Amino acid sequence: MNFPIIDPIAFTIGPLAIRWYSLSYIFGILMGLIYIQKIIINYKSNIEKADVNDLLNYLILGMIIGGRLGYVIFYNIDFYIQNPIEIVKVWNGGMSFHGGMIGIIISIALYSYKKNKNFLDLTDIICLVSPIGILFGRIANFINAELYGKFTNHFFGIIFPNAGNLPRHPSQLYEAFLEGVLLFIILNILFFFTNLKNITGSISSLFLIFYGVFRFIVEIFREPDSQIGYLFSYFSMGQLLSLPMIALGILLFTNLKTINAKKSI
Repeated sequence: MNFPIIDPIAFTIGPLAIRWYSLSYIFGILMGLIYIQKIIINYKSNIEKADVNDLLNYLILGMIIGGRLGYVIFYNIDFYIQNPIEIVKVWNGGMSFHGGMIGIIISIALYSYKKNKNFLDLTDIICLVSPIGILFGRIANFINAELYGKFTNHFFGIIFPNAGNLPRHPSQLYEAFLEGVLLFIILNILFFFTNLKNITGSISSLFLIFYGVFRFIVEIFREPDSQIGYLFSYFSMGQLLSLPMIALGILLFTNLKTINAKKSI
């Protein structure tokens, strides 16, 4: 199957080209914000709309700075040491989910300290809506014909431009489904239809576990970054970065009783 012809530029305004990748960030943030304000805060009595609006600025800054620095450090450190000015050129591409997640965690920690809010209450609601942004981001990766998968003989393989003449796994779409659609469904069902909504930190821990597992699985079908290849002969960088997520999620989940007991004191 040939790659569908999709212009990565959604539209132009004079000399300014608006790309689908940029719109994916905007759509993800806006839809997440609307979802939080309309639904989730009704279940978190200690979180108000003003908190979400104020936190948004912290999140955007943390996501962009963390995502960029994560890519620089985790995926191409040698290049950026030699070309430091390229670090600020985010328009040339190069963002890391794991780096963005670290940036968001730091931004939430700073906000919760400044506003005297519970850190895990905030991370819970952010984790509930994060799959929305991940979904749009992975679809944008597909439109850009980047982060494609390994060669495959299956009928759903796609011949991506600038990736040879053999069909590859559309791993961006695998991630869009697992990390976006399925993760959103799992977390929201657990939040709205179980007692987990009353257990601070539960959604955060499950997000770390499920995302880490899903990402580890998809990386099996995804072409590793050319400048890195496989680490320890078997693992991609994405897989190695997902392992601490899973471990942290399990550690947090197994300590929820203690955390919530201290919170109630």
